[in-house]
Amino acid sequence: MSDPIRPDAAQETSEAPAGPQICVVIGRTRHKMMQIEIQEAAKRGARFLELRLDFLAKAPDFKRLLENKPCPMMATVRRPADGGRWGGSEAERLTLLRQAIVAGFDWVDLETDIIDSVRRFGSVKRVVSYHNLRELPDDLEKIHAHMCRQDADVVKLAVTAHDPADNLRVLDLVTKAPKPTVAFCMGDLGLPSRILGARHDTPFTYAAFNKERGIAPGLPSFEELKNLYHYPQVGPATAVYGVIGDPVGHSLSPLIHNKAMRKLGIDGVYVPFRVPRGELPAFLKAFDRIGVRGYSVTIPHKEAAAAAAVRQGPNVETIQAANTLVREDDGWAAYNTDVMAAVASLKANLPPTPDGTPSSLHTRSVLILGAGGVARAIAHGLQNQVGTLAVTNRTPERAFKLAEEVDCRAVDWNARHSVLCDLLINCTSVGMHPNVDETPVHHSFLKPGLMVFETIYTPETTLLVREARSRGCHVLTGVDMFVRQAAFQFEMFTGREPPLELMRALVKRALSPVAIREEV
Repeated sequence: MSDPIRPDAAQETSEAPAGPQICVVIGRTRHKMMQIEIQEAAKRGARFLELRLDFLAKAPDFKRLLENKPCPMMATVRRPADGGRWGGSEAERLTLLRQAIVAGFDWVDLETDIIDSVRRFGSVKRVVSYHNLRELPDDLEKIHAHMCRQDADVVKLAVTAHDPADNLRVLDLVTKAPKPTVAFCMGDLGLPSRILGARHDTPFTYAAFNKERGIAPGLPSFEELKNLYHYPQVGPATAVYGVIGDPVGHSLSPLIHNKAMRKLGIDGVYVPFRVPRGELPAFLKAFDRIGVRGYSVTIPHKEAAAAAAVRQGPNVETIQAANTLVREDDGWAAYNTDVMAAVASLKANLPPTPDGTPSSLHTRSVLILGAGGVARAIAHGLQNQVGTLAVTNRTPERAFKLAEEVDCRAVDWNARHSVLCDLLINCTSVGMHPNVDETPVHHSFLKPGLMVFETIYTPETTLLVREARSRGCHVLTGVDMFVRQAAFQFEMFTGREPPLELMRALVKRALSPVAIREEV
């Protein structure tokens, strides 16, 4: 048989490409747009397409849809109960599926309750599918066993996750399946199952050509799976890392870690795991089964991560919060790279003194705005590195507590403008979306020569940053700290020197309002 990976060979066979591969889902209401996306998807590297015929506003014109077919294509007509848009009768739907099979599609998707009603035809391959938009059913394994006995080439199960461990249950199905199986969880809790199926011998996974079409809950785009997670290169030996948080979908960590590993030729994949508050210990225990080697940890799990570790780094012992977990022989070791990154960022970006001599943190008078997790990390990191240190917070009790921890001065929030300092560090959320038109200090406080460190990095250019620059301050944005904390994590995870400039370029471009979505 001809090589199905080659675009010219793809037309000669009904086989889906050898895995792990991505089945790109196209759903449009107009034939013209569906035709355009078929060709564009192929140009971008798609080698297997699913056409959602239930999206079309008019009866499918198979001649138009199959014209210049660039690769194997699957016909699907999904019912609303299964997440589709079909508005006709069930008899009409079955007729349409039979017509699609005869018309020249290479594959057809048939739900488990109707597959026995549609006869096999020629070389057209069959997916038997089951969709549950409500839950992961208790009898999932029984349902799967029944489907494996049906006349199909691939079994597909799409269920709804309500717990992070649901991902493991569907991955177990794939691993033990007597027939090739595609199984995953829908929704943001289920993204790991869509990515990690490649480590468990699934024949393919699904991705949207256009995420804006709302094809299925939590369905990633083709570009994400191909160029962010490098899904086609994921295999049984691929090391797994990830970021734990809630929410976690906005995180830039998968971008920079996956790209950095690809740059250095490391066989690894970095996955976002949404873990609800209070569930970290259970999550860590459950996911030990797949051998995750390291986690970045963000809100709201930093304190729980510190408590879950068998070994704590020096900064973690002090502040009892960790943003990094690294797998060791006897369990998890916890670190706080925020502390390391903040100090490294400041030292690397201090402006020279007026006479041109190198500057030092030891001569700086520092005012920290805020008393939350980032403020605590930075305050502990600077405790013995600066001339004087003061903290202020809108909730005074938290400021006094932090000041007592690091043996510095606490200042009432309303008196913050009276503090004399030459280094201002904003650790509050003021200026972050949606409050982008707010700033934590009055512009009159921003004098030429003052160094302003803004720890917010989304957006990078906050109102504080804009005003500080316009008034001659030396400004350090949160991007530098974010990149450095990720770089420290990367080195801990992989033992390799991180490509710092690549990571910085990726973050800056991702945050740019005019960013062009193409691979770096």
